[in-house]
Amino acid sequence: MAAATVLVAGLCVARRAVAVAGPRGAQRRREGNEPAMNDALHRPGHRGRHRVRGASAVTDGNEVAKAQQAAPGGAAPTIFSRILDRSLPADILYEDQQCLVFRDVAPQAPVHFLVIPKKPIPRISQAEEEDQQLLGHLLLVAKKTAKAEGLGDGYRLVINDGKLGAQSVYHLHIHVLGGRQLQWPPG
Repeated sequence: MAAATVLVAGLCVARRAVAVAGPRGAQRRREGNEPAMNDALHRPGHRGRHRVRGASAVTDGNEVAKAQQAAPGGAAPTIFSRILDRSLPADILYEDQQCLVFRDVAPQAPVHFLVIPKKPIPRISQAEEEDQQLLGHLLLVAKKTAKAEGLGDGYRLVINDGKLGAQSVYHLHIHVLGGRQLQWPPG
């Protein structure tokens, strides 16, 4: 019985590894003289192309559970505010004065990164008229980063809002997912 349990666990790990790699397998690497999206704004010595993968490539309800327990506001810093202040590491792809782009630590597709504003807007439903330019900027940065990540055949943008929208971090963020055929409808 113990041997069967170990075999099943091994198969589950192998299935997750294949699901993470997806049909594209190894990701496109930047050629020697190909510039990064904005080399001047990357961390010194950081190429921004290595992968950070989570344990599971398939949402198993864990994100919904996290969203149900997440605090919609409060004095404690969010994981994203800690990435912004560099107290938590991240695989940063792009940064400018208004936003930061980094890879998701639990990717749901072969390419999965987040675009976050530096201004702390907890939810898209709490954005104000004065945030109009910033919100447009986030979408354009998502488009440019998707192109730089080789997603010319398409990708999906997702913004979760609130508990029922499965928002688990109360700092506005845009998920950009691609690198495989995405299914419809989501969720």
